[in-house]
Amino acid sequence: MSKSMARVTRALQDAGLPADIHALGEARTAAQAAAVAGCALDQIAKSIIFAGQDSGQAVLFLTAGGNQVDSALASVVACEALGKANAALIRAQTGFAIGGVAPVGHLHPIRAFLDPRLMEFDVIWAAAGTPHHIFPIAPADLHRLTGAQIADFTSK
Repeated sequence: MSKSMARVTRALQDAGLPADIHALGEARTAAQAAAVAGCALDQIAKSIIFAGQDSGQAVLFLTAGGNQVDSALASVVACEALGKANAALIRAQTGFAIGGVAPVGHLHPIRAFLDPRLMEFDVIWAAAGTPHHIFPIAPADLHRLTGAQIADFTSK
């Protein structure tokens, strides 16, 4: 098990939740992940990272698989201009590589925002610290664990 996946496993277990990690195989998109998980596209929680232009910190947006983060709306909810986060910032703050950023188990605290669409399901699926693994979680548990603010920041 990779160090990244081990951090996700530990974060889930420390919260009293099962660490039910599933391999994705060659799936690389939200649609492919949904097919592997046997769920709707919007049940895939995508982790999108922006760089805060004022704070210099990474900002996490957790969005439903069929939605796109609207950078202008995201900047409004984050209360600062946002730009593209580079791989070095993402790795330094979260400890994850692009494509495998989990919503939990970060190396350092991160400001997070949650797409309200994700709250409409009983179970959603998120990256487990690698580009090739996901885990199921109740949206309320994800909200609690991440401390994310529920906000509208997407375009369909």
